[in-house]
Amino acid sequence: MNKKIIIFALLALFLGCQTFAQIGWTTINNAVSIDNSKSHKLYFVDFYTTWCGWCKKMDSDTFKDPTVAKIMNNYFIPIKFDAEGTTSFSWNGTPYTGKGKVNGRAQTHTFANAILGQKMGFPSFAIFDAKQNLITVIPGYVKADEFAKILWYFASNDYTKYSWQQYDKIFISDIKPAMEKKLATK
Repeated sequence: MNKKIIIFALLALFLGCQTFAQIGWTTINNAVSIDNSKSHKLYFVDFYTTWCGWCKKMDSDTFKDPTVAKIMNNYFIPIKFDAEGTTSFSWNGTPYTGKGKVNGRAQTHTFANAILGQKMGFPSFAIFDAKQNLITVIPGYVKADEFAKILWYFASNDYTKYSWQQYDKIFISDIKPAMEKKLATK
């Protein structure tokens, strides 16, 4: 084979891996059936709607980022959740069900209402501990670099050591180099 073809093929393979980072999304029903007692992964719930343009931008930009995907896949159980869906399930012992449509209009799922409350907006993201207790809600579209920093704050358990303001100040100098080193070994 021609050396140029081989080099081009290897470059295309490398760039393809970088460009198309994939998060291993699951459904809420699959997530509640996972035995998380050994991995102790955090739960990450992406509350989206089918009509939400910013949700689609998160999917096409932020969630395709290799660093975001690596953090999500290694430290979280990533869940896509249609906030207007009709799925029924129990989360942390509480049953939830979708309302479906009323007068032709989709209704917000009871789980989205319970978690997002008065701050209803899409996209919104919720992070739960390994026992399905809510840690935080992150509203709105977030660019990949900032989102990786937010995810690492929780994945590394730094949220128990630093306030967000402290963490944000030291992230570039103290946290990011260690994060990159750890992610490269996973």
